[in-house]
Amino acid sequence: MKTHPMKLVTIICEALAREHLLALFAEVGVHGYTLFPVEGAGSQGRRPGDIAEFGNIQVEVVAAPALATVLMERLQAEFFPRFALIVYESDVRVLRPSKF
Repeated sequence: MKTHPMKLVTIICEALAREHLLALFAEVGVHGYTLFPVEGAGSQGRRPGDIAEFGNIQVEVVAAPALATVLMERLQAEFFPRFALIVYESDVRVLRPSKF
């Protein structure tokens, strides 16, 4: 089995950022993503998911390392000042790199 190194960029943010995120993905060349509602607690307290518009979402993007870097840089510059979000990157290995 041959695997290929990629990056998993995970974004957890307020649902209000959703459309802005999707526009950014299109701009930087993200080919796909997974998005789902989440709830939890952190430095700003508990964030329940009972009202979708005011809840949190988690978005995961698997990308080549260079694209992951561009995405994270844009998120830091453009989204940190405007939205509550956290972003982290993980190393992953995929079987079909052409899908990403």
